[in-house]
Amino acid sequence: MIIVRLFLPVFFLLGGLCFAQNTSSGAGGSGLKPCPKSPNCVSSEAGDPEHAILPLVYPGGPEEARVRLRLVLSAMPRMTIVADEGDHIHAEARSLIFRFVDDVEFYFPAGKNVIHVRSASRVGYSDLGVNRKRVEEIRRRFGELK
Repeated sequence: MIIVRLFLPVFFLLGGLCFAQNTSSGAGGSGLKPCPKSPNCVSSEAGDPEHAILPLVYPGGPEEARVRLRLVLSAMPRMTIVADEGDHIHAEARSLIFRFVDDVEFYFPAGKNVIHVRSASRVGYSDLGVNRKRVEEIRRRFGELK
């Protein structure tokens, strides 16, 4: 029993370090945070094919595009917009069964008719393509709202 009491806190401390949640976003700077080396992230600013995905493209002004994007995100199940500041939008997507949280971020660069996007799992290694599928679903819905 004494061994359990001694090692239980150590176990939780080490477990927390191994599965630490990365919740920081690119907001506040320009662009998006880079993807980690693990395959559970896609970004339109990534230079490698494993993580690369196309940005969203829109006609018209950025404010119209921002409203459309917010409508799309608000209509998606288990998606919550947690920040909308300046040239960034940050949303969180929760998985249905285990309630894992993925960060979905959008960056509106000035003077360009694109929205850069990054979708990444907070924990784990592989996402079985969930983040890529999510971004493509957002792209499809965003295009339908023209």
